[in-house]
Amino acid sequence: MHQSETESVRNVRPRVTVAAIVERDKRFLLIEERDADSELVINQPAGHVEGGESVIAAVIRETFEETGWRFRPEALIGIYLWRRPAKGASFLRIGIAGSVDDHDPDSPLDDGIVRSLWLTREELLSEKIRLRSPLVMKCIDDYLKGEHYPLSVLKSLLS
Repeated sequence: MHQSETESVRNVRPRVTVAAIVERDKRFLLIEERDADSELVINQPAGHVEGGESVIAAVIRETFEETGWRFRPEALIGIYLWRRPAKGASFLRIGIAGSVDDHDPDSPLDDGIVRSLWLTREELLSEKIRLRSPLVMKCIDDYLKGEHYPLSVLKSLLS
């Protein structure tokens, strides 16, 4: 890589994303989606925070758009900074745990989303090669370790 290319990778700001961590009967709500290379990967319902949108509104919206489930946020699990090794893109992921209790099976899913599914941690580990990023397991493991923080730590000063 040339010096200017290295500098441009370092100067790229992280993309702010949210991810929903939902557990029901020891299974986690996940999605299968096509990544930028058209590979079928597994992820939590997750996506970018849009301009003028709070973190909480983003995780509710993304969960519904990707699964048809209505998400009720309950706790912050963690805030994770990760850089994709091959491409240099950085992500600041805000993991939020919550529950779902209302599903609209007829709701169209976002482009690239193949389906939602419920997997145990062990099933997910057996699919480790297909995880969109290491953040998927990190969020679940932190959730299972009891790292739960009040949502009130997430402040939105939007006007």
